Amino acid sequence: IISVISFTGCYDLDRYPTDKLSAGTFWQTKDHADLAMMGVYTQMRNEHVFGRQFSFDCLGSVGIGYDPPSYATIQRGTYDAADGAVVNKFSNLYEGIARANVVLQNIDNVDMSKELILQYKAEARFMRALYYFTLMDYYGAVPIYDESVIIEREYSEMLYPRSPVEQVRAFVLEDLDEGIKYLPEDWGTEKGRATWGAAMALKGKVLLYNQQYEEAAACFEKVVDSKLYELYPDYENLFKPGGDESSEMIFAIQCIGGVGQDIGIPTTFYMGSRASFGSCWNNVMPATDFVDSYELKDGRKFDWDEYFPGFNGSDDVKKEVFMATLKDGNTEVDTYPAAKQKLLDMYENRDPRMAISIILPYTMYKGWVNNAPMDCEFVVANGTNETNGFIRNNASWYSYLWRKFVAEYDMDGQINNREHTPINFALIRYADVLLMLAECYNEMGQQTDAVKCINQVRARPGVNMPLLNSGPAWLAANTKDEVFERIKHERAVELAGEGHSFSDMRRWNELETVAGPVKDFTGVTRYTKEVKARDYLWPIPTAEIDKNPNLLPNNPGW
Repeated sequence: IISVISFTGCYDLDRYPTDKLSAGTFWQTKDHADLAMMGVYTQMRNEHVFGRQFSFDCLGSVGIGYDPPSYATIQRGTYDAADGAVVNKFSNLYEGIARANVVLQNIDNVDMSKELILQYKAEARFMRALYYFTLMDYYGAVPIYDESVIIEREYSEMLYPRSPVEQVRAFVLEDLDEGIKYLPEDWGTEKGRATWGAAMALKGKVLLYNQQYEEAAACFEKVVDSKLYELYPDYENLFKPGGDESSEMIFAIQCIGGVGQDIGIPTTFYMGSRASFGSCWNNVMPATDFVDSYELKDGRKFDWDEYFPGFNGSDDVKKEVFMATLKDGNTEVDTYPAAKQKLLDMYENRDPRMAISIILPYTMYKGWVNNAPMDCEFVVANGTNETNGFIRNNASWYSYLWRKFVAEYDMDGQINNREHTPINFALIRYADVLLMLAECYNEMGQQTDAVKCINQVRARPGVNMPLLNSGPAWLAANTKDEVFERIKHERAVELAGEGHSFSDMRRWNELETVAGPVKDFTGVTRYTKEVKARDYLWPIPTAEIDKNPNLLPNNPGW
């Protein structure tokens, strides 16, 4: 609809075809306005906008992967300004901006109250701000096209230069201020629409990314003080239907399933294994070092050598700990590793979020194989296959696999297509806000307040990790550096699989720390992550520069 109503110049303005939409026939009723706004929101699910947001963990410290869904060329440092990921993210974010601008250009023509028109304008401006903030995060300075640009009239003249980052940020903040002024606290039954809380939280994030800590903290405090949001008491079910609509979700991509309703994002497709619904690819996986970073239940740092002496320095010990053998025919296990129970006990003695988020060796997964439910065991052995009740890595690596966001069985008939998992995907949730507020407080010298925010997340029922500064020396966090390390850890384990890691590592100037050999849990190097100074910003795509030379100069190093 948006693509049709955007180009009304091809029709006589006084004669509206009866078989086509036009600005003259479309922008009349509230239903029309809702359809147009739906087009703005729908762009979020595009794989190059936020539809593969989870994959960005592969560019940070949390994930690893192969093939385009994991941004493999970027991980390996072989991409350039013509890379599909670079080109498509740029163009599809601008598509979202164009859709928001169309709403702003036409909403005054709709037969609605002035109050409601202001609300819809604020909604479109929130979405435009979200898209522009993402462009700024990845590309830095970019051209600003607002609602004054009429595409069908000015398409050939849309050759604006890149606006400085400061100007783009100011534009984003202005849009968000309009959202804060006019958006409702809640849309009732219309879940997923932008709210006052979403605009306030996003404003805080924009300011945080610019190191405006006091201003950002003020925004996050307003979200907290509003009492509109709270931590969901069950971390596991937060990422399943029901919990994904809870008051922890400040702003999320809405996904639904069921017969004839395949509207979701491909979390199961790219995070799930061959044992998942639709026989999936596990292109995106948890990094071994990340999984090892989950604390013990008493809050101490985990150390393999404490459980299996010599593990850290010997690949042979690793294989002895993990590897099983199958009987001839590979249909059942011949011998489990001698330490299997000790391994399972070790997993049990870790931060509960680990087992909730990740499928661990010799644990079970509710799979869907040959169009039927099958309980599958993650056996680490040569020859495993889902048809025999085993989980396997599609690339034959011995890596951990995601449980979070991956369909179990067929989700009671809710999932029909592996590319459309019907689980809402949060772009902003309350735990994220608490941890961003903790970061602000820490930078402001308020370490005690920062620790209180972190402890709220750790104390979630069902997680119940021991509170920082609650007694034992290993839980101490008093200095700015100590608290910052805790914030980094908590963001990684709390937000795992949600795609925050890449942006976090870049804004902390720590992206280089992810470089180096990527090993599976048996010690085998699968590839090497490459990081250069240029990777802090993606290049403006070559195709865009060919059309608009005013986009030069490109970003540093490109």
